[in-house]
Parts: sequence; structure tokens; C-alpha cells
Amino acid sequence: MTRECHVRFCERLRGKFLWATRQFFLGFAGYTAKAPFDASMMVHFRKRFSDEDLRRINELVVQRGKEILLEALAQAADDDDHDDRDSSGGGAQLELDALIKPADWPEGKNWGTLTIDASCTPADITYPRDLKLLNEARTTTERVIDNLCSQSSGFRRHRPRYDRGLARAHFLRVAKQKRPRRRKVKASIKHQLGYVRQNLKAIDALIDCGARLSELKRHWWLKLLACSELERQQSLLLDSRTNSIPDRLVNLVQTHIRPMVRGKARAAVEFGAKISVSVQNGFPFLHRISWNPYNDGEDLIAQAEKYKLDTGSYPERICADRIYITAKNRHFCTRNGIRLSGKRLGRPPKDPDVTTTHKQQLRSDQARRNEVEGVFGSGKRKYSLDLIKARLPAGAESSISMAFVVMCAEKVLRLLRLFFVVLFGWIYSFLMAWSAIRAPEGICKPAF
Repeated sequence: MTRECHVRFCERLRGKFLWATRQFFLGFAGYTAKAPFDASMMVHFRKRFSDEDLRRINELVVQRGKEILLEALAQAADDDDHDDRDSSGGGAQLELDALIKPADWPEGKNWGTLTIDASCTPADITYPRDLKLLNEARTTTERVIDNLCSQSSGFRRHRPRYDRGLARAHFLRVAKQKRPRRRKVKASIKHQLGYVRQNLKAIDALIDCGARLSELKRHWWLKLLACSELERQQSLLLDSRTNSIPDRLVNLVQTHIRPMVRGKARAAVEFGAKISVSVQNGFPFLHRISWNPYNDGEDLIAQAEKYKLDTGSYPERICADRIYITAKNRHFCTRNGIRLSGKRLGRPPKDPDVTTTHKQQLRSDQARRNEVEGVFGSGKRKYSLDLIKARLPAGAESSISMAFVVMCAEKVLRLLRLFFVVLFGWIYSFLMAWSAIRAPEGICKPAF
């Protein structure tokens, strides 16, 4: 047996073992090679959970995780009555105090830290160019015309007379250039826009003659509507000599996607859903998903109110970016006793000690704000938030919400692991100290 055959045999054996293990946990009585259900059933199962349901599940996961941590801490404290346990237990308690609100906390007093920020989850689409979108619209309308003309032989007289190969050559002549001049791009856009207009007029003539759009598949019917809207938008952009238009289309299939101007170094404009995230004492929560651009500062008051609804009090401080520091948000935080990160208004104080204290406080808030940036980094590197492959809006929203559910669950799991590692270290140190006390002089102490 050659090495390649051996590797192929091992991979096949490993796949069968994993498949048998999954069937065992699903409750099958024996092994079967037949799939228990179709892959599309996972889509139907996912549709049963809305965005609000997944957010509620995320909150329940965090709440139950905190309860498990408290139960484990109480059980560890009751297992051993040695005096040294107070020091280690107190250290673990101090770690949990940053995550869980104490039961004896005064009512009405602010507690905890809220870190908020917004980001974009890019969709799985190509970078939209006006010329490329018009070329795709031209090919789509040509496909629709062919389908309509196949319904009757008399409809072929309404087919546009231009050469399709020449139309494609006009597109490739500019698309293949690295840096085409603006006048060449504009001339090519005029050509493609003219072809799309001819096709849309031909489709209207075919419908007047009796062609039925109902025989088209839903995919082509929706793309035809998108092509009509794209032709309207591109005509306005060409005539008004502007580069912006409301509700601009960037994809003919995923028409809900809008350009998000983020101003980042990597990509000034991103295309996908904009999400608003809050990190409440170490746990990330998804606050808002929007397919349309909005100002980030609008979410600060709503997230603070949600924090009060969950914990019973406003946060002691809110760490946010400069875009959140508006006059309205400042007044809200001042009225409710919340310290909002950022530079203070007015002239700097004359006392240098006060200025140094303010600078240290600002530096501490900025360092704490890195927490939410780490959530975005891990979410996009590990939880597939950097490329959302779901095409429908509901599917994309479910994928984004599910990623935050998994992040919170793994956060609880890491805390449990850390707790048991600390507990094991305490037990180990206690056994070492006990063996040192019991061992006679001159005899080597046993190692555990």
C-alpha cells in the first residue's frame, strides 16, 4: 500500500468514526450510512430563532454561567475548613466581583463598567463597481429576454438588435485595465447603461404582447427588479454628476446591503451589516444590527438603559470612542452619575495634580476600551464575522447573533477552567505545606 492510499484510508476511517460518534449522541440504535436529515433542515431550524430570541438566549447563557461560578465557589469554600482557604477564596471572590454584582450592593448606586463600540460585518460580495454592476444587469436582462422569447416564436421580433459580443467587449476593454481614466470609465458606463435601457424596454414590449413574468423563477424576477432600480440610480448619478445617492445598490442578489463609510485604514468603505456591541463586565452582547448606516452615538443611552434593566443600576463608567461623546450623551451621563470616558470640557484645571489624575483616568479608560476591540478581533478571526456568507437578511442576522452566543458560552467556560486551575493550585500548595510539616528532619520531602 502506497503512502497516498494509506493516508486516504486513514481519512476515510476517521470520517466513519466521527459519523458513528455523532449518530451515537443523536440516539441511534446502530450505525447507518444514510444521512439522518437533509442539510437544508438546518436552515429551517435556524429560521425558528429570530434575532431577539438569540439575544435572549445569550443573556440566559451569561446569567446561568455566573450562577455556576457562584455555586462552584461556594462548594469549594465548604469543602475545606482550613484557615488558609480564606486567602485563596478571597482572591477568587475578588476576581468574581468584577463580573457579578454583589448581593449587598447599595440600591441606587452605580456599579460596573460598560464598554461600547460599533463595527461592520462584511458580506460575501465582490467590491461593487458601477461598470461591473451594469454589466451584470445587462447579462441578467438578456437572460430574462431569452426566457420570455422562448414562450412564443412571435416574441423574437422584440429582441434587441445590438451585438452581445460587442457589448461584452466594451466592458472588458475598460475592466481589464489597471487604472483606466475617468473619461473612459464614464464612456463605458454610458454604453452599458444604454444596453440595459434597451433590454428593459424590450421586456416591457414583451409583457405588452402577452409574455408572462410568472413563468420566471423567483431568483430572476427579483434580479429583474434590482436591474430596474439600478438603471434608475445610475441614470440619476450620470445626469446629476454626483457620487452619492440614498439606498444605493451594491449587489443585484443581496439588495439589502448598503455601503458603510467607516474610514478605516484597511477599507474606507465596507459592505455588510453594521453592529453595535456592548461589553458588560467582560461579557459581549449584541445590541443592534442595521443594514443602513447610522451614527454610533445614538446607541449610548439605549445601551445604558438596557444595562440598568439587566443589573438594576446604571454603570459606574462608560468607555466609548470619541463619536459617542456628544452633548446629549454628556448630559445623560452627568444626570445619572455615570463617568463617560473622554476629555473634559472647558479649560484645564490650574492644579497640576488634578490634571495628572485626569490624564491617568483617561489612559485607564482608553485601555479598558480595548476590551471591545478584542471582541471584534476575536469575532472576525475565530467566529467568521469577517465574512458573512448567508445571503438572506434573516440568515445573516442569525449568523451574527449566534456568534455572540458562542463567544459568551466560551467566556463562561474559560472562567470555569481558570477557577478550577486556581483551586487545584491551592490544593497542591496545601498538600506540599502539609507534607513539609509531617516529614521528619533529614528526610527528603515527597513531591506531588
